[in-house]
Amino acid sequence: MELKLEGIQKSYGSVKVLDSISYTFTAGVYGLLGANGSGKTTLFRIICGLMKPDYGRVSYNGKEIVNQAEAYRTILGFLPQEFAYYPDFTAKKFLLYIAALKGLSSSLANQRCQELLQLVGLENIGNKKIKKFSGGMKQRLGIAQALINDPQILILDEPTVGLDPKERVKFRKLLSSISKDKIVILSTHIVSDVEALADDILILKEGCIQNSGSSQELLLEINHQVWECRVTESQAKQLEINYVVSNRRHENGQEILRIVSLVKPIRDAEEVAPNLEDLYLYYFREE
Repeated sequence: MELKLEGIQKSYGSVKVLDSISYTFTAGVYGLLGANGSGKTTLFRIICGLMKPDYGRVSYNGKEIVNQAEAYRTILGFLPQEFAYYPDFTAKKFLLYIAALKGLSSSLANQRCQELLQLVGLENIGNKKIKKFSGGMKQRLGIAQALINDPQILILDEPTVGLDPKERVKFRKLLSSISKDKIVILSTHIVSDVEALADDILILKEGCIQNSGSSQELLLEINHQVWECRVTESQAKQLEINYVVSNRRHENGQEILRIVSLVKPIRDAEEVAPNLEDLYLYYFREE
């Protein structure tokens, strides 16, 4: 199983959104980190065949996806950042509709609907109209529709938006349980979800993949560059002007700052182990 991107370029007018993106995905979970406007959604739409790149190609198992048409769509699952649904449909009817679009037989569609409604915790409200759902319920339904055809390639754009902490934990467990024989690519601004789920992480910035690897490998880049400082409020304000501050909290009359910096920001600063949020700010501090 191999999904290959080769020299993908895409521009909107004079603005280049993707610039020579090349990467090979095999079975596993991949996290895509990037600031707003970095091209994540555009890249996903190209991978899903919903948009053509200006240059480059996407191939699955050695064959370009443009030459696979329906065959490629049958092995693809996609949750866009804002997925479309019919508000007067019930959850079950909506899943059956998606199953029909994917070409599932009636018996298999009904079986998958029941399985997925239970899997995402909607089994008791499967006959409730979607317009009456909360944001978290709609998002869980979106995850279910992306899985209806048991896809080999699963693309998830901000899948945990609207989920509460308990739902996010359930989603992590779900994704871990189904990802052994799939290519799963997800983007999210909730960095802890990427850290918990992804085997490999891609840093997308200025239209290019700036770096990739496991979280442990990527964090080596900012090793010995994260500090904790205990300061007064006035000192904290000045440090926030001069440095990248990834966290600030108040404790016992002091401000405790977490700072990403090549040099020790103040004399009493203590070096601490970096995490993925520190890395995110290291790359995207200007944004």
